[in-house]
Amino acid sequence: MNQLVPDLSPLIALPSLLSPVAAHIQPELTDLAEVPETHAWPTLHDRPYGVDDRVPVVDLALPDAVRLVGRACEEWGAFLLTGHGVPVELLRRVEEQGRRLFSLSAAHKLRAARCDGTSTGYGSAFISKFFSKQFWSEGFTVVGSPREDARKIWPDGHQDFCGAIEEYSRLMDDLARRLMHSMLLFLGLSEEEISWVGPLKAQHEAVPALQLNYYPRCPEPDRAMGLAEHTDSSLVTIIHQSSGVAGLQLLRDGGGGGAARWVAVAPITGALVVIVGDLFQVMSNGRFRSVVHRAVVDRTRARISVAYFCGPPAELKISPIGKLMGSGRGPAYRGVTWPEYLRLKKKLYNEALASLRLSAGKG
Repeated sequence: MNQLVPDLSPLIALPSLLSPVAAHIQPELTDLAEVPETHAWPTLHDRPYGVDDRVPVVDLALPDAVRLVGRACEEWGAFLLTGHGVPVELLRRVEEQGRRLFSLSAAHKLRAARCDGTSTGYGSAFISKFFSKQFWSEGFTVVGSPREDARKIWPDGHQDFCGAIEEYSRLMDDLARRLMHSMLLFLGLSEEEISWVGPLKAQHEAVPALQLNYYPRCPEPDRAMGLAEHTDSSLVTIIHQSSGVAGLQLLRDGGGGGAARWVAVAPITGALVVIVGDLFQVMSNGRFRSVVHRAVVDRTRARISVAYFCGPPAELKISPIGKLMGSGRGPAYRGVTWPEYLRLKKKLYNEALASLRLSAGKG
């Protein structure tokens, strides 16, 4: 693999680097009649649910899309996106190929098991090492081209999978650029200033990262966790989730001393979920907040999610944009490259972003 490709395992919250083979092996979850103790989470309901909260929906085709995108990033750190131009048929194809992959036997999928020193292929959640219980999910990671790992699984039948993933990645890259452009316009940067912002200026040098997650149906969904709470290490994450099957939840700040609460992101056919990542919080000097999120499971229906992680080129240092500091306001965070931050995330998990805070700044 190209030496400029960073180890993306902490970003995608999936690869376990503790063991090249054993870490991938867990029970065939679909066949279980009850949740085993290894997968039983006592803290699933540690916070209330925001039943009246509604995640904002933003139509990117509207004239005031910049304002709507910016407000959603400030107030929620996430939103549902319509009018994005990604064909619904492509979303269906990618989901179909994901189901094709995860329906294979464990032995078949393990042909592309992720090994030490790599970030791609089939594997269990990286963040599982921070928890005593296992997740009710499995994943497949694509960094750059999917072809090498896909050939291991389908030596003669990988073309449909690769074609769908490559087209999806290309359109997600374009969409991520448009979203970040809108986000920076909202923050007050001019078109000329945006053209010199590092992540956009050098986006063609970044390596695309795509994560397919599969959450099997669960006999006791109140006891199992699909994926534990975390923030993303990206600039921006774009997620397609299965139509009609809820599972993604955002942690909504209580504000004014109120309790934080979980808010479900109800799937809308054709809509994508946009999540602000840790690095954009750094770049915005705290104006936009990366949102804590998790995935829960369903009793009767399996769920697929496809997450695209937009990050900067490996050698580019991300730091607060000077114009966003203002008079008397210094940087809230020190600068960091993506590989450096991923190493922090791997070590500190959800405390990684706080470790970048500077006492002189605010954010």
